Amino acid sequence: MSKQVSTLVVGPFAVNCFVYYDEQTSDAVIIDPGAEEAAISVEVKRLGVKPLAILLTHGHGDHIAAVAAIKEQFSIPLYVGAGEENLLANPSDNVSAFFGEPIVSPPADHLLTDEQMVKIGSIELRVLSTPGHTPGGVCYLDERQGWLFCGDSLFAGSIGRTDFPGSSHTQLIQSINQKIMKLPDSVVCLPGHGPRTTVGAERTSNPFLTGGQFA
Repeated sequence: MSKQVSTLVVGPFAVNCFVYYDEQTSDAVIIDPGAEEAAISVEVKRLGVKPLAILLTHGHGDHIAAVAAIKEQFSIPLYVGAGEENLLANPSDNVSAFFGEPIVSPPADHLLTDEQMVKIGSIELRVLSTPGHTPGGVCYLDERQGWLFCGDSLFAGSIGRTDFPGSSHTQLIQSINQKIMKLPDSVVCLPGHGPRTTVGAERTSNPFLTGGQFA
């Protein structure tokens, strides 16, 4: 297994920022650089990898605060799901304005669509559109490794909040049902906050998902 994940918990909202990399080629992507660009940079250097892109699961302020600095430092493109453009540009839409620290991100270089295959160096990920927490939220699936970077769509024992602008509880449950719960039980879910879990564990024990929705 040549692909590896390094997790940094960054910022006041304890966002999981992932450096996903190929040990053989040193190709890497940085997923959800939510804050602490210096710590992310130090980790990249410690690992000895070469960042080729920033991937965002969604555009909330706690997931994008370090995007501009990381993008500039490594001169790499930004990928995000189509529909998140306003969140990147507008502190009210990305909720950061409500916490008294308006945050914006540079515009995306690539807007992603459902089931799109993204190949960045030796890293290949399938985009799963999972709107509900945000209008254009996505997950990134490495089918060979069995890893899913699921952002704030699904957590261990919980799901993403849906009381933000542009959120929809009904849509989020539908997204999880149609996109995540159809994956094998063994797929490891790496969420935007908190510990990792598996599709199988959430299928059987997540209180927001049990009760017949996936029968």
